[in-house]
Parts: sequence; structure tokens; C-alpha cells
Amino acid sequence: MKSESAFPARADAIEVIQRELTAFARRARGRASELHPELSLVASSILDLVIERNGCLAADLAGHFHLDKSTVSRQVAALERDGHLEREVDPTNRRNLVLHATAEGRRAARAAARSRAAAFTERFQDWDDADVERLAEYLVRYNAADAG
Repeated sequence: MKSESAFPARADAIEVIQRELTAFARRARGRASELHPELSLVASSILDLVIERNGCLAADLAGHFHLDKSTVSRQVAALERDGHLEREVDPTNRRNLVLHATAEGRRAARAAARSRAAAFTERFQDWDDADVERLAEYLVRYNAADAG
């Protein structure tokens, strides 16, 4: 026996998911300057990935975020100008320049992460632990499908 659902068809549920994820992305972009005024959402994401990978190439950033290389170049230039990133010659291939976060970049990233964590904690304050864990699992699963 099929269980009752709030959505009469899978297509309806997918449409709601798409609409809600789009709204989420728009709100995230809109609140980015409020949560971390030093960094745009794109700049913050780039800085976070550079830190997570302990350095990477600009081309890797473009591929990871599905961004045009010129967009990444502008963001990296701004992060360098503001003292958040620096370039170092790759010892394994001297033609490449590896991006690394500076001490100031790491500080800005930690401040942004604290602001985001506080905002998410507040947003989920009325959710029970099981629902938060389930959403986390679903988001990991959804994003893993795009990683291939």
C-alpha cells in the first residue's frame, strides 16, 4: 500500500524542492553581506575551499564552483588585494601558482563561519535533532549526486 503524501506526484515534489532551493540560494546571497560584511558569498566560498584544501589552483576553484575563469580571477584578485589570499609557486610544477590563505584570510573565514553557524543554529532552533540530521543527510546525498 502506498503511503499518503503531501505531494500528489513526484513531479510536484521536485517542483517544490527546486522552488525552495532557489529561494534558499537567493536568501543566502542576500544575507551574505549581513553575515560576513568583509566577504561576498562567492569570495567567502572561494576562501573556504582554499583553506579546506590547504591551497589550490584558480582553475580548480572554477571547476569546483562551476564558475567562469574570469569570475574566479576577479574574485581571487579582490581576495589578494584585501590580504586574504596569496600566490606561491607550485614546487611540483613551477608554471603553476597555488593560492593559499593568509593569516588575515583565515581570520576572516573563521569570523564568517561563526556568523553562518549562529544564523543556522537560530534557524533550526525549533527543529528536533532527528529532523536536522535527516536534512543534513539529504543535502549530502543531493550534493554527492552532482559531484560525479
